[in-house]
Amino acid sequence: MKFFILIAFVFFGSGFFAQEQLTRILFILDASNSMNAKWDEQTRIEAAKDLLAKAVDSLKDVPNLEIALRVYGHQSPITATYQDCNDTKLEIPFGPANHDKIKYRIKSILAKGTTPIARSLEAAAEDFPDQNSRNIIILITDGLEACDNDPCVIAKKLKDKGVKVTPFVIGLGMDLSYLDKFNCIGPYFDAETKDAFRNVLKNVITKALVNTTVQINLNDIQKSPKETDVTMFLYEAGTKRLLYTFVHTINRFGNPDTLIIDPKYKYDLVVNTLPKLEKKNITIVKNTHNTIVVDAPQGFIKVRFTNSTKPYQVQARIMQTNNPATLNVQSINSTDKYLVGKYDVEVLTLPRTYLTLDVNQSSTAYVDVLAPGFLTYRAGNLVSAQVFVKRENNKLEWVCNIDPTLLTGSWQLQPGDYRIVYRQKKLKSSLFTIEKEFRIYSNKTTSVNL
Repeated sequence: MKFFILIAFVFFGSGFFAQEQLTRILFILDASNSMNAKWDEQTRIEAAKDLLAKAVDSLKDVPNLEIALRVYGHQSPITATYQDCNDTKLEIPFGPANHDKIKYRIKSILAKGTTPIARSLEAAAEDFPDQNSRNIIILITDGLEACDNDPCVIAKKLKDKGVKVTPFVIGLGMDLSYLDKFNCIGPYFDAETKDAFRNVLKNVITKALVNTTVQINLNDIQKSPKETDVTMFLYEAGTKRLLYTFVHTINRFGNPDTLIIDPKYKYDLVVNTLPKLEKKNITIVKNTHNTIVVDAPQGFIKVRFTNSTKPYQVQARIMQTNNPATLNVQSINSTDKYLVGKYDVEVLTLPRTYLTLDVNQSSTAYVDVLAPGFLTYRAGNLVSAQVFVKRENNKLEWVCNIDPTLLTGSWQLQPGDYRIVYRQKKLKSSLFTIEKEFRIYSNKTTSVNL
């Protein structure tokens, strides 16, 4: 029931599918014997029948849409010596208001035969009443052609004859090495789980009905759409109404993945790189493939110790040069991705470590930090004390204050020369100020008695 509600919302709530032209969708369902294999908590055929029936039910009120059902492998059992390669049948032809007929027929189908994909595709060309509509085939299968015909040859014959059919192939739990076998038929979508199949089926139906697609190119420094793996938000233009959230993906063909986006809106795009990128007031052209281009060249920053012998913990604050706002906080030995550019880094050591670096395309800029050492102190009486580090020309720079309520303590400090200035709290004269100098070495402890 949860799936039906989701589909109904997408199909009817968004207003996507006010079809201006008649669209016909022919579902071809694989009912070969291999569909009886277990798949999650069901068999593949049970899962396919369940989700396909719900999808068909949700299409009832879509205007200018007709659907039909062809099944193969459901009439003749396959045996060790025989397979019926003509076992393909148009079970429910195109027509108005035939959704219940298709849904009920789906429920009664049993998987038992072979896999005549090519003959089913060839026969499917005759299932469409004419070429005046947008004709779509959605093939749901778990295997390759098992008979003597080549689906690629049939697909080419249909195209050569001017048969205007757009096929989509959904593979259920298939070996991914088979993917290239379906390229000649049409776009292929793999579903390794039932949940994945639910989402893929919804996406394919949406793509078939909307007939408007989008790809978002995140260009590198060479203007090639190679950047990826970042979250994108699409808002209704000029508002804070979030309409879509996608993790950018490069598909198996090496191209930015194709998205289905409602063309009735204008959009503001936010690409959540570091720092984020925005593109405003984007128009999506109906009935075509749209490309949105964003320049997003990126490289990496890695924070690391150069000589540590212990698992010290330290963080670094990353800022864009000339912008003091914190862009990101990285832990030691972590790597994060940033837009190409210049960055200021404040490593939260004691004392602080500052540097500026350049991030270049696809390369890593390293923030190298010396491993710290430890200062431990012990006082016979409570003291008021501060620790200073010696910089160039013996300039003293404040580092930290000693807790005036404790007789002992420790600090993790960067290697260098230090001075501690203190006075016993009980002595009420500045003349009792004392200075002690000490040195901190990486991975070692220095003790000071006050």
